[in-house]
Amino acid sequence: MTTQTQTAVIDQLSKHRTVRFFKDEPVSDDVVHTILNAARQSPTSSNRQTYSIMVVRNPETKKKLAVLAGNQKHVETCPVFFAFCADLSRLDVACEMHGEKHVKGLESTLVSTVDAALVGMSVNTAVESLGMGAVMIGGMRNHPKQVAELLGFPNGVYVVFGMCIGWPEWDKVPNVKPRLDESVIIHHEQYNTSSPVPQIEAYNQTMADYYGKERNLHESAWSGPLANQLKSPRRENLRSELESLGFVFK
Repeated sequence: MTTQTQTAVIDQLSKHRTVRFFKDEPVSDDVVHTILNAARQSPTSSNRQTYSIMVVRNPETKKKLAVLAGNQKHVETCPVFFAFCADLSRLDVACEMHGEKHVKGLESTLVSTVDAALVGMSVNTAVESLGMGAVMIGGMRNHPKQVAELLGFPNGVYVVFGMCIGWPEWDKVPNVKPRLDESVIIHHEQYNTSSPVPQIEAYNQTMADYYGKERNLHESAWSGPLANQLKSPRRENLRSELESLGFVFK
């Protein structure tokens, strides 16, 4: 029996590109419905389905979300914005139906966050399969409490990340971005603890070539910006805000 290793899905995943500029063309309700309902078949832990998807088209709401995400203009200008939410609220109701209380902990916080991430990646794949484009928005975690208030969440819901979708302006879409060498990403049987410095140095040069001299990036085009970003903590309010929204970290 032969094994087909190159499929349309594999080819599509290999050609992923982030899209931040969209044509002024609508995305129909039918298309949105098809994408989301296909993605809802994504695996979830113990079939708990601890996620929800917000579909936002209202221009004023998108404008406010764009500001909360760090003034990311594409959140405002995309035709459709999705917010992928960790959602424990339905489990509260399910437990109450049987006279039980939903006891939350770190595991439930992680499970709901992973569930949201899995369905979000399925949506991204479905979007691209239709010739559309998308960009994920981690900036939704900048102000999770304000986002929750804006979108009317009950207790036990927060946005893990957002996603802008639409029909790409292809002339403004970057080429496929190179990735780190597979030798530092993929491990077989045991984690490879040898130093990744040679691969990182090679990747720095690859990324410098990718961005080009107009970005004024030197030979540390990947590790340099990361070191600058990571020298101080980010979103220091995140834990306290998520706790106020009903999530537990112990």
